[in-house]
Amino acid sequence: MSLLEPRCRTPWQGFVPILGLFMCLLALVAPRAARGMDQDDSLLAFAVNIERTPTQPWTGYGIYLGHGFFITAAHVVGHAWITRPRVVIGGHDYPTHVVKEGSLDATDLTVLSVDESLLPLRLRLRENHICTTSPRAGEPVVSVVPEKTVRSYVLAPEHLPVSARKFSTVVADVAHTGNSGSGVFDVQTRCLLGIMSRKISQTIKNNATGASATQDIAKYFVPAAEIKAFLPPGVGL
Repeated sequence: MSLLEPRCRTPWQGFVPILGLFMCLLALVAPRAARGMDQDDSLLAFAVNIERTPTQPWTGYGIYLGHGFFITAAHVVGHAWITRPRVVIGGHDYPTHVVKEGSLDATDLTVLSVDESLLPLRLRLRENHICTTSPRAGEPVVSVVPEKTVRSYVLAPEHLPVSARKFSTVVADVAHTGNSGSGVFDVQTRCLLGIMSRKISQTIKNNATGASATQDIAKYFVPAAEIKAFLPPGVGL
């Protein structure tokens, strides 16, 4: 227990009313939760925007790996020779070179590089570690975009429609987590667990009215193992 955390009176020190005990336990837990959120916010430095030329009407994201390299979803960039992607950090645009380009139908990843000497010093000093373990069902994760971090958890594939179970690494929160190209990080180790790729939806039919509606049920992220296999030698940790 740190010196800043409140101490609860133990039963042998005297009687503590139930409400008082509850408030005391809450006071113990709250600082730990706040520290966890502060640690989540430390990951914001790795998140960037990816823009095409001309700028697309939707927001694209990417994650800094270190040494001038960035990773995003391949469909965010599209065909780079046409879109001429730029990394955007704090409102400043940086021209990129394509290191390796994937595709939505194969591996939905693209690696870009920026002249490291042009990047802000706060970013040049950082290196991103890619997880060495596979995502586990129920595991808490942090979704990261430049504006915010959002906690979610890995959803077991059996909760998906049979046709979508090939996308075995998914998060449960569709509405609030980052979209294509955003980072998915391990809560405990802060390593990069994946890059967000796409939403998974299912069509639900109302038997009473016969009407059908499409509902988003999960988001698929390209897992760390595939990222490691995709990265060229010398890129990523």
